[in-house]
Amino acid sequence: MSAEIATLTGLILLLIDLAIRITALIIVPRNRKPTAAMAWLLAIFLIPFVGIILFLLIGNSRLPKSRRNKQRDLDRMITERAQTLAPPPEAVDWPDWFASLVRQNQTLGALPALGGNSADLIADYQASIDAMTREIESATRFVHVEFYIVSFDTTTTEFFAALERAVQRGVPVRLLADYVASRRVANHDQTFAELDRIGVQWSYMLPVRPFQGQYQRPDLRNHRKLVVVDGRVGFMGSQNLIDRSYNSAKNLKRGLQWQELVTGISGPVVAAVNTVFISDWYIETGELLVAENVPAVDLPVNTSADALVCQVVPSGPGYDDENNLRLFLTLVTSAQHKVIITSPYFVPDEAMMYAITSACRRGLDVQLFVSEIGDQGSVWHAQRSYYGDLLRAGVDIWLYPAPYILHAKHLSIDEDVAVIGSSNMDIRSFALNAESSLLVRGASFVAGMRRVEQDYREAGRQLTLEEWRREPASATFLDGVARLTSALQ
Repeated sequence: MSAEIATLTGLILLLIDLAIRITALIIVPRNRKPTAAMAWLLAIFLIPFVGIILFLLIGNSRLPKSRRNKQRDLDRMITERAQTLAPPPEAVDWPDWFASLVRQNQTLGALPALGGNSADLIADYQASIDAMTREIESATRFVHVEFYIVSFDTTTTEFFAALERAVQRGVPVRLLADYVASRRVANHDQTFAELDRIGVQWSYMLPVRPFQGQYQRPDLRNHRKLVVVDGRVGFMGSQNLIDRSYNSAKNLKRGLQWQELVTGISGPVVAAVNTVFISDWYIETGELLVAENVPAVDLPVNTSADALVCQVVPSGPGYDDENNLRLFLTLVTSAQHKVIITSPYFVPDEAMMYAITSACRRGLDVQLFVSEIGDQGSVWHAQRSYYGDLLRAGVDIWLYPAPYILHAKHLSIDEDVAVIGSSNMDIRSFALNAESSLLVRGASFVAGMRRVEQDYREAGRQLTLEEWRREPASATFLDGVARLTSALQ
């Protein structure tokens, strides 16, 4: 009898396994890139029960319908307001590819390109926080702060003190922090207790609290980093509001330090940066900040020859398309002379790899700046898996030296167009994270970025194809495995 039960049990398990595989073949490929679908099918076929559980937990890369509907409603409002704005006067001189890129960005992200802006690049970690702090000290209308990670520590003490003084002056101060990322910080409780003490209005972004009716795929995160003061000045870039070591025991043990790049901006485009915050605040709290919605036409315009055209491009799982990936692809394929990419986590999809290697085939100068070491093992190995193909295609790969993690995120083409923001050049930033990117057209801005890039070269070293060929087989094996798993999205 026991043998019959064992046989029956085995048959049932076999039928369940077969049902899982057939169902996976039907469901998994729907509305999913072939690489992602193949990765999920491989996981489900090799480890059926574990694979299907993982797929049910993190297989859906879309936010809940209620959140997506809010984003669509906001985009309709933004589009209606944008229709009242005249195009920048310099638009008549834009090359056709740039004009079509601007239209694409506005179609996907609703925000228009605006002229008459000024911007500075800040590569020093403490200097960027100090610059934000100084602007907060002079705030009279409002302060909006949004970061993936927020921490009250020795590096950010004066920033928090400036927030407190602004509150004491009667200035409304609002802060958004990613739920998962900020709660992982060692001093999380002290940080948000301090925000409560000083009277900051704050909210988590994308909270994962299923017992309170707040749940979506746990690794869909809001990765944006921005500050807006009075609607007149803004900051965007790669840097979080935390110490340069991220206050992590493992980072401190290794002596790791983050290297960032932030841009401080003024002019009409600050209204667009503020719109991103207002949208996120509304989605998280239900409060629409009407009084703080400063129109672009009310902001001062830079009329000098160095005035910049800027466009904010929001992206993430709240949108139907991968807005940032389309932006990057258009830039790389439109470049005529040079493409320079800086990304701490470089795990491109097939389209991005083809665009980059095709740029090399067209005879362009293509360069990639990455860290010599990694802070996330699986991502670092996945990134390394592309080095051979890139080097053989003719890409110059520059390695920023240990113990620094080059966390800056920017892309420049030719001598007058660049992007800076929170978006990595990886599948996670394309599909799973809410990001914000700033498209800039202006030779003076790109010249500043060229100086930053030269600093990277002088600090680091170039990886050659000969050196790469000497990599041990064990390391390249791990790279390949990590590359396969990176497609699980």
